[in-house]
Amino acid sequence: QVEIVESGGGLVQTGGSLRLSCAVSGRLFDGNFMAWFRQTPGNGEREFVAAISWNEEDIYLPTSVKGRFAIYRDNSINTLYLQMNDLKPEDTAVYYCNINKPVNELTVWGQGTQVTVSS
Repeated sequence: QVEIVESGGGLVQTGGSLRLSCAVSGRLFDGNFMAWFRQTPGNGEREFVAAISWNEEDIYLPTSVKGRFAIYRDNSINTLYLQMNDLKPEDTAVYYCNINKPVNELTVWGQGTQVTVSS
């Protein structure tokens, strides 16, 4: 059973924008803090990008994306979003969504969505 499906990636130029979506099963989504992660080419580890609480009152963004990325969710349809603006080549990665936990504790992953930013 597929529980996480990311979409919305693509090829954009530096300074462009993309909105990623992530459809999640209710089992994983309901009541949980959710997050976006990314994995760059050649890097075996998935990097934290953004997180949001169930009621959207708590949002965390690392310095590398703060002011450019926004995370939000629609609890009525179990979907997580990542609005990415002012994209840079270093944002090139495969983006994944999941429960906001340490990566090594997560066992269910989607296929991810590729974001490529050309210079």
